[in-house]
Amino acid sequence: MTDDAAPTVLRIGFLGPAGTFTEQALLGQTDLASQELVPMSTIAEVLAAADSGEIDFGFVGIENSIEGTVNVTIDALAFEHDLLIQREVELGIQLHLLAPPGVGLADLTRVLTFPVAMGQCRAWLGQHLPSVELAASNSNAEAARLVAIEADGHSAAIAPAHAAEIYGLDVLAEDIEDHPENTTRFVLVGKNVVPPATGHDKTTIVVLQRTDQPGSLLAILQEFAARAINLVKLESRPTKKGLGDYCFIIDLEGHLSDELVADCLRDVRSKVEDIKYLGSYPAAGVNGPAVRREAEAAWRSADAWIQDQRSKLQG
Repeated sequence: MTDDAAPTVLRIGFLGPAGTFTEQALLGQTDLASQELVPMSTIAEVLAAADSGEIDFGFVGIENSIEGTVNVTIDALAFEHDLLIQREVELGIQLHLLAPPGVGLADLTRVLTFPVAMGQCRAWLGQHLPSVELAASNSNAEAARLVAIEADGHSAAIAPAHAAEIYGLDVLAEDIEDHPENTTRFVLVGKNVVPPATGHDKTTIVVLQRTDQPGSLLAILQEFAARAINLVKLESRPTKKGLGDYCFIIDLEGHLSDELVADCLRDVRSKVEDIKYLGSYPAAGVNGPAVRREAEAAWRSADAWIQDQRSKLQG
């Protein structure tokens, strides 16, 4: 009698320390939460570790509904690392002002937080704390941890409610984000793996233009329009090569294994300097599983139809 081999435990790096929204989103994924979770100090560190093989996967924020793209993430994926997006996760964000016990709003002279969160609370801070110093930290939870350690009587942090529990802080103000529909999109990234198509997928690419070619964006968009492929997101980013040198980051509906998507990307690639493929992966959203089930059922029905037609061929 032989023992079965123990299941492989994956190492998944995320933006720490304990109490970040990144950790919260990661723990919401049952299959990922059961792996070895490795907190790291910065998004850059997470992505570099995933690229080097120090960890199996990285889990980082890539977009916020208020502040837009997390530039450090998309730039690292576009220009610094060879990583592919494996899945996306959306998480509703509620930001709170936290301080050590006994500290009130009137005592504050400094507020620490992650720069993206700072931007999400700009109006609230301007109205309620117009004179305080705003200081950046590597993450919201790191801001809470530092405020708890320093306990100087004049500092607070913007962070999740869970961070207050972890670091023994009081909540001075709840839900201080400027817009109630505040959602952050996170991505799991890894090396050389593209998840299979589900019928409800996204593909992300970086399109590098040929320089001094008028109408290049129109030529790109025409390929998607001709095939009725929906673009979920289109933005330009500097390539770091010089002023005026930009690339396009595109999220589109569909999977690389879809013939229509592959045909479109082939034609786009022939018109531009280069395309960097960042992955095809299951699309997030509450309707995602239902859409995938419907797509699978529709495919099975269509496959049965084509098999029936082929059975009628002679010879």
